[in-house]
Amino acid sequence: MTTADTTPPVSGTRRLRRPRGLTAHLFLILAVLVSVFPFVWTIVMATNTTEDIYKSPPKLTFGSHLLENIRHVLNTIDFFGSMLNTIVVACVTTALVLFIDSLAAFAFAKFDFPGRKLLFGTLLVFMMLPLQLAVLPQFILMSEIGWVGMLKALALPALANAFGIFWLHQYIQNGVPDELLDAARIDGAGFFRQYWNIALPMIKPALSFLAIYAFVNAWNDYVWPLIVLTDPSHVTLQVELAQLHVGHTTDYSMVMAGVLMAALPLVVVFAVFARGFIAGATEGAVQGS
Repeated sequence: MTTADTTPPVSGTRRLRRPRGLTAHLFLILAVLVSVFPFVWTIVMATNTTEDIYKSPPKLTFGSHLLENIRHVLNTIDFFGSMLNTIVVACVTTALVLFIDSLAAFAFAKFDFPGRKLLFGTLLVFMMLPLQLAVLPQFILMSEIGWVGMLKALALPALANAFGIFWLHQYIQNGVPDELLDAARIDGAGFFRQYWNIALPMIKPALSFLAIYAFVNAWNDYVWPLIVLTDPSHVTLQVELAQLHVGHTTDYSMVMAGVLMAALPLVVVFAVFARGFIAGATEGAVQGS
């Protein structure tokens, strides 16, 4: 009596998975290299001299002039003073955007009130308009209330972010069950308690993404601070860095050193909030599987 061969046949789909997986990995590696290259090139230029940058072909290796270029930046502009102003503006703006946008999005997504669809449609229209159209009305408003030249003039126009409200509205609409809110209403919870105790803990991934978005926008804003900040001691980092481009010859190695120093806080913010965004998204995927 012969024993039957119990070895399962190798399927064709399994043989095809490896080439497809290899192609996907190669594509991801290429995408990472393309994304990282501008940051690496900034470091290369910041560690070399302007003469090295102008060479043909350009120097692609790291140099030894980083500390010298950083010293030139610190001697040319008030880097740390403007960075402190930017940190204050970015942190306050981000906190207010998270609170106000999430509150408005929760009302739009889970409560029915007169004019809700009209107001939300108007919000979407404003989201499509270029931000430059609001510069003149904002400046007139800041002038009327006496805030021209003050840092708080940068936070007020960014409070109600149309994209942030839309983003959180879509997330809350699908991610916060109506049954939980109905149960909370039966227990006597009002609007703010439903928002604070039920909605906010469930939308942490969306809030993490919005925090990154709002912080980066506030940190990199240049046009509005350039217009409204008339006091040299209150300028933000991007306005201060623009002063490195003076004269007929620009020291690009010094400029890149300043850009590199200005980008480091953004890397830290992204690392902190991206971890919460990825952890929350992964947790939701595991629970939904």
